Amino acid sequence: MRMRVRKALLVGLAATVGVYACLLHGQDWDMIAVLDSMRELPAGLAALPPLTAPTDNPQSSQKIALGKALFFDKQLSGDRSLSCSTCHDPEKGFSDGKPRAIGFNGKELLRHSPTLLNAAYNSLQFWDGRAASLEEQARGPITSAAEMNLADEAELTRRLQGDPRYPGTFQQVFGEGPNLTNVAKAIAAYERTLVTRNSRFDQYALGNKKALTHQEKVGLSLFVGKARCSQCHSGPNFTDNKFYNLGVAEASDSGRYGISKLAEDLGAFKTPGLRDLARHAPYMHDGSLATLEAVIDYYDRGGDEAKNKSKLLLKLDLTQEEKRALLAFLTSLNGELPRQPSNRKVVRTKKDQDIRPSGDRMIKPSSRRTVCGRESVEMGDPACPDKWTEF
Repeated sequence: MRMRVRKALLVGLAATVGVYACLLHGQDWDMIAVLDSMRELPAGLAALPPLTAPTDNPQSSQKIALGKALFFDKQLSGDRSLSCSTCHDPEKGFSDGKPRAIGFNGKELLRHSPTLLNAAYNSLQFWDGRAASLEEQARGPITSAAEMNLADEAELTRRLQGDPRYPGTFQQVFGEGPNLTNVAKAIAAYERTLVTRNSRFDQYALGNKKALTHQEKVGLSLFVGKARCSQCHSGPNFTDNKFYNLGVAEASDSGRYGISKLAEDLGAFKTPGLRDLARHAPYMHDGSLATLEAVIDYYDRGGDEAKNKSKLLLKLDLTQEEKRALLAFLTSLNGELPRQPSNRKVVRTKKDQDIRPSGDRMIKPSSRRTVCGRESVEMGDPACPDKWTEF
């Protein structure tokens, strides 16, 4: 019996080694079959798991709607010219389409505005990881003199108390009037709904092996093999949440070093998630690469020279065909954009009829059967748009 178990273990180990050897060496004739046969993909790549809110800031539909209103409100900036959405525009993948963010008084900042899509899955926020939660992240730009420049909490409170939309709603949601802490909590609740699911990659990972094309599957095999992407872009959100110096503008921005003061963090920045990256160009922490093709070329040559550059960056020698396959795979990571809660009353006439927000375009009901329970509504499930509380 013991010998049979040992033999089975050895056979399983040999099969696993064969899988990874195939992926690393890019044997096209076999690698697609290998990928299609795997129940779990390498490097923890998978569909996004359910999202959990912190215990001190549970989700509610009214809190989400309040957070959305605040997210787009320019009263949160010193001169009332900027809102969160200025740098995180839904029409631009919740980034801003610029190489570097534009802050207070039109001054260009050092870094590119990262997308907020799926940011709720990050263990740390900002390129340098200085915020440990979405709540902390939401506070930062509001009070930063370089960004929204409203450091005076008393002034923030005065403005929101004077707006008839807010005082009663803050009382209902938080049991008290507006303050910076609750503003940040409401915005964070809204940001936790900015999750993109059901990408073609997700469908593939969940068992639909026809969801990806042959070229995209070749790209996936390169991603976990020859191109070495999954060494850092791992897990369901395609990031290890660690920090690396990639040789990009090391001298002009100290990166993670400014927070940790560790020598190895000089010029290092957080690995961004790759979901929906085709929606929010340009790329890198300084927005220096305009296209995904340029990003692939950068990594293919092993990055630029820098004293503290990560040893994980090596010249890849990808062929043009391999680059195209890798690009095709990356575009398969675009998921379904979350529907934004409407500020207008939503009316459902009766079961299975069209959903028509008042004064808005008609939205056809989903062909999928969805049970809109309390949890799915409070996490902003896009399949339950008519369940949002009006604000």
